[in-house]
Amino acid sequence: MDLTTLAILGFVSLLILLYLRMPVGIAMMLVGTVGIYIVRPAAALPKLAGEIFSEATSYPLTIIPLFVLMGNLAGVSGMSREIYGAAHAWLGRFRGGLASAAVVGCAGFSALSGSSLASAMTMGRVSLPEMKRFNYHDGLATGAIAAGGTLGILIPPSAGFVVYAILTEESIGRLFLAGVVPGLLLTLLFIAAVWITVTLDRSKAPATDDTMSALEKWKALWASSTIIGIIFLTIGGIYTGVFSATEAAGFGAFLAFLVTVYRRKMTRENIVQVFGQTLRATGTVYLILFGAFVFKTFVGFTGVTYALSLWVNELGLTGTQVVIAFLLMFIILGMFLDGFAMLVLTIPLVQPILEPLGVDMILFGVLAVIALEMGLISPPVGMNVFIVKSVAPDVPTNQIFRGIWPFWIAMFATLIILLVFPSLALYLPNSMFGS
Repeated sequence: MDLTTLAILGFVSLLILLYLRMPVGIAMMLVGTVGIYIVRPAAALPKLAGEIFSEATSYPLTIIPLFVLMGNLAGVSGMSREIYGAAHAWLGRFRGGLASAAVVGCAGFSALSGSSLASAMTMGRVSLPEMKRFNYHDGLATGAIAAGGTLGILIPPSAGFVVYAILTEESIGRLFLAGVVPGLLLTLLFIAAVWITVTLDRSKAPATDDTMSALEKWKALWASSTIIGIIFLTIGGIYTGVFSATEAAGFGAFLAFLVTVYRRKMTRENIVQVFGQTLRATGTVYLILFGAFVFKTFVGFTGVTYALSLWVNELGLTGTQVVIAFLLMFIILGMFLDGFAMLVLTIPLVQPILEPLGVDMILFGVLAVIALEMGLISPPVGMNVFIVKSVAPDVPTNQIFRGIWPFWIAMFATLIILLVFPSLALYLPNSMFGS
Protein backbone atom coordinates (compact mmCIF):
# COMPACT_ATOMS: atom_id res chain seq x y z
CA MET A 1 0.00 0.00 0.00
CA ASP A 2 1.21 3.51 -0.84
CA LEU A 3 2.42 5.26 2.35
CA THR A 4 0.51 8.47 1.62
CA THR A 5 -2.69 6.47 1.19
CA LEU A 6 -1.93 4.67 4.45
CA ALA A 7 -1.52 8.00 6.26
CA ILE A 8 -4.87 9.24 4.92
CA LEU A 9 -6.55 5.99 5.99
CA GLY A 10 -4.98 6.41 9.42
CA PHE A 11 -6.44 9.90 9.88
CA VAL A 12 -9.85 8.81 8.59
CA SER A 13 -9.85 5.80 10.95
CA LEU A 14 -8.90 8.02 13.85
CA LEU A 15 -11.71 10.49 13.12
CA ILE A 16 -14.20 7.60 12.91
CA LEU A 17 -13.07 6.25 16.28
CA LEU A 18 -13.33 9.73 17.82
CA TYR A 19 -16.83 10.09 16.35
CA LEU A 20 -17.72 6.77 18.02
CA ARG A 21 -16.61 8.34 21.33
CA MET A 22 -13.50 6.22 21.87
CA PRO A 23 -11.12 8.08 24.24
CA VAL A 24 -8.67 10.22 22.28
CA GLY A 25 -5.50 8.66 23.71
CA ILE A 26 -6.64 5.07 23.17
CA ALA A 27 -7.82 5.85 19.62
CA MET A 28 -4.45 7.36 18.69
CA MET A 29 -2.51 4.50 20.26
CA LEU A 30 -4.63 1.93 18.42
CA VAL A 31 -4.40 3.59 15.00
CA GLY A 32 -0.74 4.48 15.49
CA THR A 33 0.29 0.98 16.54
CA VAL A 34 -1.61 -0.70 13.69
CA GLY A 35 -0.15 1.81 11.24
CA ILE A 36 3.41 1.22 12.46
CA TYR A 37 2.83 -2.53 12.23
CA ILE A 38 1.80 -2.21 8.59
CA VAL A 39 4.89 -0.12 7.74
CA ARG A 40 7.42 -1.85 10.02
CA PRO A 41 5.96 -4.90 11.81
CA ALA A 42 8.96 -5.44 14.10
CA ALA A 43 8.81 -1.83 15.39
CA ALA A 44 5.14 -1.75 16.47
CA LEU A 45 5.28 -3.09 20.03
CA PRO A 46 8.73 -1.63 20.87
CA LYS A 47 7.54 1.81 19.74
CA LEU A 48 4.30 1.52 21.73
CA ALA A 49 6.12 0.49 24.90
CA GLY A 50 9.00 2.90 24.36
CA GLU A 51 6.84 5.99 23.81
CA ILE A 52 4.65 5.23 26.83
CA PHE A 53 7.66 4.67 29.08
CA SER A 54 9.43 7.77 27.75
CA GLU A 55 6.49 10.09 28.42
CA ALA A 56 5.55 8.48 31.74
CA THR A 57 9.07 9.09 33.06
CA SER A 58 9.47 12.57 31.52
CA TYR A 59 10.56 15.07 34.19
CA PRO A 60 9.08 18.16 32.40
CA LEU A 61 5.66 16.51 32.35
CA THR A 62 5.49 16.59 36.15
CA ILE A 63 4.47 20.22 35.68
CA ILE A 64 0.94 19.06 34.73
CA PRO A 65 -0.08 17.29 37.99
CA LEU A 66 1.64 19.98 40.06
CA PHE A 67 -0.22 22.89 38.50
CA VAL A 68 -3.51 20.95 38.47
CA LEU A 69 -2.97 20.23 42.17
CA MET A 70 -2.25 23.91 42.80
CA GLY A 71 -5.50 24.92 41.10
CA ASN A 72 -7.55 22.36 43.03
CA LEU A 73 -6.04 23.51 46.31
CA ALA A 74 -6.89 27.11 45.40
CA GLY A 75 -10.49 26.03 44.97
CA VAL A 76 -10.96 24.25 48.29
CA SER A 77 -8.95 26.83 50.28
CA GLY A 78 -11.22 29.68 49.16
CA MET A 79 -8.60 31.57 47.16
CA SER A 80 -10.71 31.37 43.99
CA ARG A 81 -13.62 33.07 45.76
CA GLU A 82 -11.26 35.78 47.07
CA ILE A 83 -9.99 36.71 43.60
CA TYR A 84 -13.56 37.02 42.35
CA GLY A 85 -14.50 39.03 45.46
CA ALA A 86 -11.74 41.55 44.74
CA ALA A 87 -12.77 41.88 41.08
CA HIS A 88 -16.40 42.21 42.15
CA ALA A 89 -15.54 44.95 44.64
CA TRP A 90 -13.71 47.08 42.08
CA LEU A 91 -15.79 46.43 38.96
CA GLY A 92 -19.25 45.70 40.37
CA ARG A 93 -20.36 49.35 40.37
CA PHE A 94 -20.11 49.60 36.58
CA ARG A 95 -22.89 48.40 34.29
CA GLY A 96 -21.88 44.90 33.28
CA GLY A 97 -19.32 44.95 36.08
CA LEU A 98 -20.29 41.58 37.52
CA ALA A 99 -19.71 39.89 34.14
CA SER A 100 -16.37 41.72 33.87
CA ALA A 101 -15.53 40.58 37.40
CA ALA A 102 -16.24 36.99 36.34
CA VAL A 103 -13.77 37.39 33.45
CA VAL A 104 -11.10 38.85 35.76
CA GLY A 105 -11.77 36.11 38.31
CA CYS A 106 -11.31 33.48 35.60
CA ALA A 107 -8.04 35.13 34.56
CA GLY A 108 -6.78 35.10 38.15
CA PHE A 109 -7.80 31.51 38.79
CA SER A 110 -6.31 30.49 35.43
CA ALA A 111 -2.93 31.68 36.66
CA LEU A 112 -3.09 28.92 39.27
CA SER A 113 -4.99 26.08 37.62
CA GLY A 114 -3.85 26.11 33.98
CA SER A 115 -7.18 24.49 33.05
CA SER A 116 -10.01 26.09 31.05
CA LEU A 117 -12.60 23.60 32.28
CA ALA A 118 -11.60 24.05 35.94
CA SER A 119 -11.70 27.86 35.58
CA ALA A 120 -15.17 27.80 34.01
CA MET A 121 -16.49 25.35 36.62
CA THR A 122 -15.04 27.18 39.63
CA MET A 123 -15.93 30.72 38.57
CA GLY A 124 -19.34 29.58 37.40
CA ARG A 125 -20.18 28.36 40.87
CA VAL A 126 -18.84 31.55 42.45
CA SER A 127 -20.06 34.29 40.10
CA LEU A 128 -23.25 33.00 38.48
CA PRO A 129 -25.45 33.24 41.61
CA GLU A 130 -24.33 36.86 42.06
CA MET A 131 -25.23 37.78 38.47
CA LYS A 132 -28.58 36.03 38.78
CA ARG A 133 -29.26 38.02 41.96
CA PHE A 134 -28.87 41.26 40.01
CA ASN A 135 -30.99 39.97 37.08
CA TYR A 136 -28.22 39.75 34.49
CA HIS A 137 -29.27 38.31 31.15
CA ASP A 138 -28.59 34.57 31.16
CA GLY A 139 -26.73 34.72 27.83
CA LEU A 140 -24.35 37.45 29.04
CA ALA A 141 -23.77 35.82 32.42
CA THR A 142 -23.07 32.32 31.14
CA GLY A 143 -21.22 33.58 28.06
CA ALA A 144 -18.82 35.62 30.19
CA ILE A 145 -18.04 32.58 32.36
CA ALA A 146 -17.62 30.18 29.43
CA ALA A 147 -15.36 32.63 27.59
CA GLY A 148 -13.46 33.67 30.71
CA GLY A 149 -12.75 30.03 31.44
CA THR A 150 -10.87 29.70 28.15
CA LEU A 151 -8.18 31.97 29.60
CA GLY A 152 -7.04 28.94 31.57
CA ILE A 153 -5.35 27.50 28.50
CA LEU A 154 -3.57 30.78 27.57
CA ILE A 155 -2.56 32.49 30.81
CA PRO A 156 0.37 30.57 32.32
CA PRO A 157 0.57 27.98 33.68
CA SER A 158 -1.27 26.49 30.72
CA ALA A 159 -1.78 22.76 30.19
CA GLY A 160 -2.19 23.54 26.50
CA PHE A 161 1.28 25.10 26.38
CA VAL A 162 2.77 22.11 28.19
CA VAL A 163 1.29 19.68 25.67
CA TYR A 164 2.38 21.90 22.77
CA ALA A 165 5.89 22.15 24.19
CA ILE A 166 6.17 18.38 24.56
CA LEU A 167 4.92 17.82 21.00
CA THR A 168 7.20 20.43 19.42
CA GLU A 169 10.16 20.14 21.85
CA GLU A 170 9.97 23.87 22.54
CA SER A 171 10.74 25.47 25.91
CA ILE A 172 7.83 25.38 28.38
CA GLY A 173 9.21 28.49 30.11
CA ARG A 174 9.33 30.46 26.83
CA LEU A 175 5.77 29.46 26.01
CA PHE A 176 4.54 30.45 29.46
CA LEU A 177 6.11 33.90 29.14
CA ALA A 178 4.77 34.25 25.60
CA GLY A 179 1.25 33.75 26.93
CA VAL A 180 1.37 36.53 29.53
CA VAL A 181 0.75 39.62 27.35
CA PRO A 182 -1.73 37.92 24.97
CA GLY A 183 -3.58 36.59 28.03
CA LEU A 184 -3.86 40.09 29.52
CA LEU A 185 -4.84 41.51 26.12
CA LEU A 186 -7.58 38.92 25.69
CA THR A 187 -8.85 39.62 29.22
CA LEU A 188 -9.15 43.33 28.36
CA LEU A 189 -10.91 42.53 25.09
CA PHE A 190 -13.37 40.28 26.95
CA ILE A 191 -14.14 43.18 29.30
CA ALA A 192 -14.55 45.43 26.25
CA ALA A 193 -16.95 42.84 24.78
CA VAL A 194 -19.03 43.00 27.96
CA TRP A 195 -19.07 46.82 27.83
CA ILE A 196 -20.12 46.91 24.16
CA THR A 197 -22.84 44.30 24.78
CA VAL A 198 -24.41 46.18 27.69
CA THR A 199 -24.06 49.51 25.88
CA LEU A 200 -26.03 48.17 22.92
CA ASP A 201 -28.64 46.55 25.17
CA ARG A 202 -28.74 48.02 28.68
CA SER A 203 -31.37 45.52 29.80
CA LYS A 204 -28.79 42.71 29.74
CA ALA A 205 -27.00 44.13 32.79
CA PRO A 206 -29.10 46.27 35.15
CA ALA A 207 -27.21 48.94 37.05
CA THR A 208 -26.11 47.94 40.56
CA ASP A 209 -25.76 50.15 43.59
CA ASP A 210 -22.17 50.71 44.65
CA THR A 211 -22.48 50.39 48.40
CA MET A 212 -18.82 49.57 49.01
CA SER A 213 -16.58 52.24 50.47
CA ALA A 214 -13.01 52.73 49.28
CA LEU A 215 -11.78 51.04 52.46
CA GLU A 216 -13.94 47.96 51.80
CA LYS A 217 -12.60 47.71 48.25
CA TRP A 218 -9.01 47.79 49.46
CA LYS A 219 -9.87 45.17 52.07
CA ALA A 220 -11.30 42.92 49.35
CA LEU A 221 -8.12 43.40 47.33
CA TRP A 222 -6.00 42.63 50.38
CA ALA A 223 -8.04 39.47 51.00
CA SER A 224 -6.97 38.22 47.56
CA SER A 225 -3.30 39.01 48.20
CA THR A 226 -2.54 35.35 48.94
CA ILE A 227 -3.50 34.11 45.48
CA ILE A 228 -1.92 37.18 43.84
CA GLY A 229 1.29 36.55 45.77
CA ILE A 230 1.47 32.90 44.70
CA ILE A 231 0.91 33.92 41.07
CA PHE A 232 3.66 36.53 41.16
CA LEU A 233 6.10 34.22 42.94
CA THR A 234 5.62 31.35 40.48
CA ILE A 235 5.44 33.28 37.20
CA GLY A 236 7.90 35.91 38.43
CA GLY A 237 10.31 33.17 39.45
CA ILE A 238 10.29 31.82 35.90
CA TYR A 239 10.79 35.30 34.41
CA THR A 240 13.66 36.19 36.70
CA GLY A 241 15.32 32.82 36.20
CA VAL A 242 15.13 31.83 39.87
CA PHE A 243 13.66 28.48 38.89
CA SER A 244 12.46 26.56 35.85
CA ALA A 245 8.80 26.11 34.90
CA THR A 246 8.74 22.66 36.50
CA GLU A 247 10.33 23.96 39.72
CA ALA A 248 7.82 26.84 39.71
CA ALA A 249 4.99 24.30 39.57
CA GLY A 250 6.37 22.45 42.59
CA PHE A 251 6.92 25.69 44.51
CA GLY A 252 3.42 26.98 43.70
CA ALA A 253 1.76 23.70 44.67
CA PHE A 254 3.69 23.70 47.96
CA LEU A 255 2.56 27.28 48.76
CA ALA A 256 -1.05 26.45 47.90
CA PHE A 257 -0.83 23.37 50.15
CA LEU A 258 0.51 25.48 53.05
CA VAL A 259 -2.33 28.00 52.63
CA THR A 260 -4.90 25.18 52.59
CA VAL A 261 -3.45 23.62 55.74
CA TYR A 262 -3.19 27.02 57.49
CA ARG A 263 -6.86 27.71 56.76
CA ARG A 264 -7.78 24.26 58.11
CA LYS A 265 -9.39 23.23 54.84
CA MET A 266 -7.41 20.02 54.46
CA THR A 267 -10.26 17.82 55.65
CA ARG A 268 -10.64 14.18 54.67
CA GLU A 269 -13.37 15.11 52.18
CA ASN A 270 -11.23 17.83 50.60
CA ILE A 271 -8.19 15.55 50.40
CA VAL A 272 -10.21 12.95 48.46
CA GLN A 273 -11.65 15.67 46.21
CA VAL A 274 -8.37 17.50 45.52
CA PHE A 275 -6.16 14.49 44.86
CA GLY A 276 -8.92 12.55 43.08
CA GLN A 277 -9.52 15.42 40.64
CA THR A 278 -5.78 15.88 40.17
CA LEU A 279 -5.23 12.21 39.35
CA ARG A 280 -8.17 12.09 36.93
CA ALA A 281 -7.10 15.24 35.07
CA THR A 282 -3.45 14.16 34.95
CA GLY A 283 -4.34 10.66 33.77
CA THR A 284 -6.44 12.08 30.94
CA VAL A 285 -3.63 14.34 29.71
CA TYR A 286 -0.98 11.61 30.01
CA LEU A 287 -3.15 9.13 28.08
CA ILE A 288 -3.58 11.68 25.29
CA LEU A 289 0.18 12.27 25.18
CA PHE A 290 0.93 8.52 25.06
CA GLY A 291 -1.35 8.17 22.08
CA ALA A 292 -0.07 11.35 20.45
CA PHE A 293 3.53 10.19 20.36
CA VAL A 294 2.64 6.74 19.04
CA PHE A 295 0.51 8.32 16.33
CA LYS A 296 3.23 10.90 15.63
CA THR A 297 5.70 8.05 15.03
CA PHE A 298 3.29 6.42 12.59
CA VAL A 299 2.85 9.70 10.68
CA GLY A 300 6.63 10.10 10.55
CA PHE A 301 7.05 6.59 9.12
CA THR A 302 4.65 7.39 6.26
CA GLY A 303 6.64 10.47 5.21
CA VAL A 304 3.43 12.44 4.64
CA THR A 305 4.71 15.51 6.52
CA TYR A 306 7.74 15.75 4.24
CA ALA A 307 5.49 15.42 1.18
CA LEU A 308 3.20 18.15 2.51
CA SER A 309 6.14 20.50 3.17
CA LEU A 310 7.37 20.00 -0.41
CA TRP A 311 3.87 20.70 -1.74
CA VAL A 312 3.56 23.92 0.29
CA ASN A 313 7.02 24.99 -0.87
CA GLU A 314 6.00 24.45 -4.52
CA LEU A 315 2.96 26.68 -4.02
CA GLY A 316 5.30 29.54 -3.09
CA LEU A 317 3.28 30.59 -0.04
CA THR A 318 4.81 32.76 2.68
CA GLY A 319 5.02 31.66 6.30
CA THR A 320 2.29 34.13 7.32
CA GLN A 321 -0.08 32.86 4.64
CA VAL A 322 0.42 29.26 5.73
CA VAL A 323 -0.07 30.21 9.40
CA ILE A 324 -3.35 31.96 8.57
CA ALA A 325 -4.52 28.89 6.62
CA PHE A 326 -3.70 26.58 9.55
CA LEU A 327 -5.41 28.88 12.06
CA LEU A 328 -8.59 28.88 9.96
CA MET A 329 -8.34 25.09 9.86
CA PHE A 330 -7.96 25.00 13.66
CA ILE A 331 -11.02 27.20 14.16
CA ILE A 332 -13.14 24.93 11.93
CA LEU A 333 -11.80 21.72 13.51
CA GLY A 334 -12.42 23.20 16.95
CA MET A 335 -16.13 23.20 16.22
CA PHE A 336 -16.12 19.39 16.09
CA LEU A 337 -13.07 18.13 18.02
CA ASP A 338 -11.97 18.36 21.63
CA GLY A 339 -9.24 21.00 22.02
CA PHE A 340 -6.45 18.66 23.14
CA ALA A 341 -7.42 16.15 20.47
CA MET A 342 -7.09 18.85 17.83
CA LEU A 343 -3.72 19.92 19.22
CA VAL A 344 -2.14 16.48 19.26
CA LEU A 345 -3.61 15.55 15.88
CA THR A 346 -2.47 18.61 13.98
CA ILE A 347 0.80 19.85 15.49
CA PRO A 348 2.89 16.82 14.35
CA LEU A 349 1.61 17.54 10.83
CA VAL A 350 2.03 21.32 10.71
CA GLN A 351 5.39 21.70 12.50
CA PRO A 352 7.50 20.18 9.66
CA ILE A 353 5.71 22.50 7.23
CA LEU A 354 6.08 25.71 9.25
CA GLU A 355 9.69 25.44 10.44
CA PRO A 356 11.27 25.49 6.93
CA LEU A 357 9.24 28.65 6.23
CA GLY A 358 10.87 30.42 9.19
CA VAL A 359 7.75 30.55 11.35
CA ASP A 360 8.50 31.13 15.04
CA MET A 361 7.01 28.08 16.75
CA ILE A 362 6.65 29.95 20.06
CA LEU A 363 4.44 32.57 18.38
CA PHE A 364 2.54 29.87 16.52
CA GLY A 365 1.98 28.07 19.83
CA VAL A 366 0.23 31.15 21.24
CA LEU A 367 -1.86 31.56 18.09
CA ALA A 368 -2.75 27.86 18.02
CA VAL A 369 -3.83 27.88 21.67
CA ILE A 370 -6.09 30.89 21.06
CA ALA A 371 -7.64 29.08 18.09
CA LEU A 372 -8.06 26.06 20.37
CA GLU A 373 -9.80 28.35 22.90
CA MET A 374 -12.23 29.44 20.20
CA GLY A 375 -13.15 25.81 19.72
CA LEU A 376 -13.87 25.49 23.44
CA ILE A 377 -16.83 27.88 23.05
CA SER A 378 -17.83 27.12 19.44
CA PRO A 379 -20.89 25.02 18.57
CA PRO A 380 -21.61 22.16 18.32
CA VAL A 381 -18.97 20.78 20.77
CA GLY A 382 -18.02 23.80 22.93
CA MET A 383 -16.73 21.96 26.00
CA ASN A 384 -16.74 25.11 28.16
CA VAL A 385 -20.36 25.78 27.21
CA PHE A 386 -21.42 22.38 28.50
CA ILE A 387 -19.37 22.88 31.68
CA VAL A 388 -21.26 26.13 32.33
CA LYS A 389 -24.50 24.33 31.42
CA SER A 390 -23.81 21.88 34.26
CA VAL A 391 -23.51 24.85 36.64
CA ALA A 392 -26.59 26.59 35.18
CA PRO A 393 -28.95 23.72 34.21
CA ASP A 394 -31.92 26.12 33.90
CA VAL A 395 -30.29 28.10 31.05
CA PRO A 396 -30.91 26.67 27.55
CA THR A 397 -27.74 25.58 25.74
CA ASN A 398 -28.55 27.64 22.65
CA GLN A 399 -28.82 30.75 24.82
CA ILE A 400 -25.33 30.14 26.22
CA PHE A 401 -23.99 29.72 22.68
CA ARG A 402 -25.62 33.01 21.65
CA GLY A 403 -24.04 34.72 24.63
CA ILE A 404 -20.49 33.71 23.70
CA TRP A 405 -20.37 35.38 20.25
CA PRO A 406 -19.08 38.80 21.44
CA PHE A 407 -16.24 36.95 23.22
CA TRP A 408 -15.56 34.74 20.19
CA ILE A 409 -15.15 37.90 18.12
CA ALA A 410 -12.74 39.24 20.79
CA MET A 411 -10.63 36.08 20.38
CA PHE A 412 -10.61 36.48 16.60
CA ALA A 413 -9.50 40.11 17.07
CA THR A 414 -6.68 38.91 19.35
CA LEU A 415 -5.44 36.56 16.61
CA ILE A 416 -5.35 39.45 14.12
CA ILE A 417 -3.54 41.74 16.56
CA LEU A 418 -0.87 39.12 17.29
CA LEU A 419 -0.38 38.40 13.58
CA VAL A 420 0.17 42.13 12.96
CA PHE A 421 2.20 42.74 16.15
CA PRO A 422 3.96 39.43 16.98
CA SER A 423 6.29 41.22 19.42
CA LEU A 424 3.39 41.34 21.91
CA ALA A 425 3.84 37.59 22.41
CA LEU A 426 7.59 37.35 21.83
CA TYR A 427 8.91 40.29 23.89
CA LEU A 428 8.96 38.56 27.30
CA PRO A 429 10.45 35.19 26.18
CA ASN A 430 13.04 36.93 23.99
CA SER A 431 14.05 39.37 26.74
CA MET A 432 14.43 36.48 29.19
CA PHE A 433 15.89 33.71 27.04
CA GLY A 434 17.19 35.66 24.04
CA SER A 435 15.72 35.65 20.55
